[in-house]
Formats: sequence, C-alpha cells, structure tokens
Amino acid sequence: MQYTKLGNSDIKVSRICMGCMGFGNSSNGQHSWTIDEENSRAIIKRGLELGVNFYDTAIAYQSGTSEQYVGRALKDFARREDVVVATKFLPLTPNEIGTGINGQKHIENMINKSLQNLGMDYVDLYIYHMWDYNTPLYDIMEGLNNVVKAGKVRAIGISNCFAWQLAKANALAEKEGFTKFVSIQGHYNLIFREEEREMIPYCKEENIALTPYSALAGGRLSKHQGETSKRLKEDSYANSKYDATKEQDEIIISRVSELAEKRGVTMTEISLSWLLTKVTSPVVGATKFHHIEGAAKAVELVLTEKEIGYLEEAYLPHRLVGVMAQNTNSFKSEKHV
Repeated sequence: MQYTKLGNSDIKVSRICMGCMGFGNSSNGQHSWTIDEENSRAIIKRGLELGVNFYDTAIAYQSGTSEQYVGRALKDFARREDVVVATKFLPLTPNEIGTGINGQKHIENMINKSLQNLGMDYVDLYIYHMWDYNTPLYDIMEGLNNVVKAGKVRAIGISNCFAWQLAKANALAEKEGFTKFVSIQGHYNLIFREEEREMIPYCKEENIALTPYSALAGGRLSKHQGETSKRLKEDSYANSKYDATKEQDEIIISRVSELAEKRGVTMTEISLSWLLTKVTSPVVGATKFHHIEGAAKAVELVLTEKEIGYLEEAYLPHRLVGVMAQNTNSFKSEKHV
C-alpha cells in the first residue's frame, strides 16, 4: 500500500479508502444489498491487513448502522491512532428548522450522534454531505470550526458540491479564521468525468484532496459483459445515475475489459489504476474480499500514457445525476435522492 497526505492537513491516508456504504442493516435504510456485521467486520479486517488505513462512512448509511459496524470493527482490529475515520452529516431537517435549531447546533448534534455510533472520541475527517440551501453558509462553517476546536474533529471535507461552492466556503473560512475544507468527495470515475471541468483544476491549485465516490460506478467498471451482482440488480439509486448513458458508457467499459485481459489483471485494477493518476484516494466500496483485494492491487499497477489515452478518448459529456443534479436552490424544499 502507498500513503499520501490528505490535502493541506497533516493526516496520512492510504491511496485506497474503503467505502463503507455497503455495511449496515439491510432492512433499515436506503439500500437492500448491504451486508451484515459479521461480513462487514471480515472485510474491514482484510482491508487493514492490506494496509488500508482510511475508512469512509456516514450517519445516513443504513440509519447509522454502518457507523456502528465500522466503529466496533476498528476498535477490535486496530489502534485508533493508526486509522483515519471519515463520516458525514446531513443538512438540517424541516423539523429542526421548524423548532429553531440553527446550523451550529445541528452540526454539534450530528457529530455527537456519529461519535456515539462509532464509539469514538473524535473523527479524523468530518464531511459536509451535501450543500444545504436552507442554512446560512456562515452557520455551517462556524459549526464545523466549533467541533474542530472541541477536539471532536481533526479536519473537514465536503461532498457533492460545485467548485464555486467550495471556493466560497473556504474564502469565508479564511476571512473569519475558521477551519477550511481539505478534501472534496465528488462523483468521479472513468464513465463520469464532469469533475474535470472545474473541480479538479481548482483542487490541484489549492492542494485540496480528491477522494471521489462511485469509483467503480456501482460495479459497472469492474464487471465483464454479462456479469452481474445483487447490487447491480437492486441498487435503484445507482441505476438512476447510469442507465440513461449505458450505451455510450459500454464503449469505455469494454475497453477496460480489453485492457484487463491484455494485462492479465482485473477490471477493478485497470479502472482504479486510471483513477489513481488523477486523485488522492478514491473511495472504493467493498462487500466481498476480492473487492478490497483488487483495489489494493490497483495501487501497484502503472498504466502507460497510451493505455490512459485509450481509456479516455471515447468519453462524451454527461448530464449531472444523483445529488449533484439537485444541487440548486430550487430543490431546497425537495427530498434528496
């Protein structure tokens, strides 16, 4: 495993981050394909054996059970100071707004609940899960600064935002002396490259870490034609993001398959090796041993410039999907996907 600094922080992370959205009670949340605690623990343990020290979860994943599984496993299998734990908080709810809870109090409540779920005194990276148009940005940034000062959070990150939003937030933080965002977790992979327009150039300029989610497009970039899985069949959210562009994406997926066969490696290794040339540490979901084993191997695989060009040249622009498609003021009263 290789390691690097997380943007402008002093946090050292593995080049692969284990995405923990697939862990949690399958009957208590958005996804039906998540795995139980026993299997989650085994995969986390295998990740640690492979040198993965970076684990990403969220309070929203399966009603907090993902955080609970991750926290208990890491307590049993690792020293707290040897792992980097990231979790995320949600926007203010209509009920909170109605009862007068402000952004600062909301973030305090959220981090306290996540720490309770995780069984930890602090998290290394606390991520603003999606832009909240109902809450003043000042309240968000001050709330995050407060939990950093309280020792509950080491660094802060953001997810599902535009480059202008990240720039605005960090400019406000700099002006007010608040903690600044050190990482961005956006939607980025070989078949969805819209982050290359503004976000990636901006982050390179400011040394902000890129830790993209959906690194394998919900498994699409790791399976040969005809292969399927429980997640591919049941993940309606991922299907809503990728089904509309399936025909054009298949061209790129077939090239991943072709190069994998040519190099004698897995499609996972090809897809992630490409992504590792662009980002700090991709968030890679794992619900089977071979998922995290393939991800770890990708760190060692070096693609040629010709291979990289071959994978990239068939890409066509995509419309924004998922949470980013709803990142507008007009959606502030709507339920997020």
